[in-house]
Amino acid sequence: MTGTTPAATASSLPADGGPHWRAPFADRPVDATVTVPGSKSLTNRYLILAALADGPSRLRAPLHSRDSALMIGALRQLGATITEVPGDGAYGPDLDITPVDLDAPTTDTAVDCGLAGTVMRFVPPVAALHRGRTLFDGDPHARKRPMGAIIEALAGLGVAVGAPDGGPASSLPFTVEGTGAVRGGHLVIDASASSQFVSALLLAGARFTEGLHLEHVGKPVPSLDHIAMTVAVLREVGVSIDDSVANHWIVSPGPIPGFDRRIEQDLSNAGPFLAAALATGGTVRIPNWPAQTTQVGDLWRSILATMGASVSFADGTLTVTGGPEIKGATFAETSELAPTVAALCALATTPSTLTGIAHLRGHETDRLAALAAEINRLGGDVEETADGLRIRPAALHGGVVHS
Repeated sequence: MTGTTPAATASSLPADGGPHWRAPFADRPVDATVTVPGSKSLTNRYLILAALADGPSRLRAPLHSRDSALMIGALRQLGATITEVPGDGAYGPDLDITPVDLDAPTTDTAVDCGLAGTVMRFVPPVAALHRGRTLFDGDPHARKRPMGAIIEALAGLGVAVGAPDGGPASSLPFTVEGTGAVRGGHLVIDASASSQFVSALLLAGARFTEGLHLEHVGKPVPSLDHIAMTVAVLREVGVSIDDSVANHWIVSPGPIPGFDRRIEQDLSNAGPFLAAALATGGTVRIPNWPAQTTQVGDLWRSILATMGASVSFADGTLTVTGGPEIKGATFAETSELAPTVAALCALATTPSTLTGIAHLRGHETDRLAALAAEINRLGGDVEETADGLRIRPAALHGGVVHS
């Protein structure tokens, strides 16, 4: 955080070393200028492409987090060289990436996915291009996350995938038997559980011998904005991809040139700071907000205006000022923004409905159940629906939140 610090009685961990952290409390409207770290979604997509490129790449101002560290660890296990180098960002070093040598001798390895969906879904197609067996596993809850579509997709591409005991696999842990090449071609999958299944295959598709014609069948794919991000990133680095027909993506085979990219700051993670402007009737500014972006976080501009805030964008800075009240509304397909949107809706003077986010039940935790439980724990009135949340005004009180 830079500029004026919000007036708040924030404290650190309790002096007695207890298990609870006293949350910040603003006793007057905040007034702050905030910068946030790089986008996780963009960082991990570019890391995959850099690992598959035909020359070295550099990522400037990437996100440094557990998920990105797990991605870096996974790609190193497959043979990529990833080195931290001094950068000009406030949140850590830049990254130099030397790609995986797909002609290297056969080596068996293991990948720790943690709870990172991008690692457990984006890396298996890369492992299929690596020579040797790769074991994928992660945190205990990771074994509950939907993985069937990527396992079935790899099998459909002729890649041997199975459980560690040699039986069939439908979730973590599983092994991928890489041969150094994947034929590719036309592949039909059901990606209705996660858009990451589509992105995973598209990111590696150019390195398949015949490229990839990916077709989705089934219920609508959630988080289409994230697929649009993948398509844009592929085009930025020179990969030819045709997405002109709905539910069809055609990636032409060919090399991926090395690249030098600066990662946009994570607009989704700017949300809690912008929300503080509404919650306190104050003002928060985010500099270096991109004029054009594929990040779903750009929806904050319209979402916060709908909720009664004053929102302006000038000279690369997004400025949000809270209004006299927070207004409830119906919000469709807020995706990763849903937790912050739900928190603001709990402060609204009128009811709200969040729809099109049933897939959040399959994330690193059941986000819908967690939001309902924790807001209700603070006196809120939230109920789950088939595909989202219904939130009604209620008198809130303090309490212990199980984050």
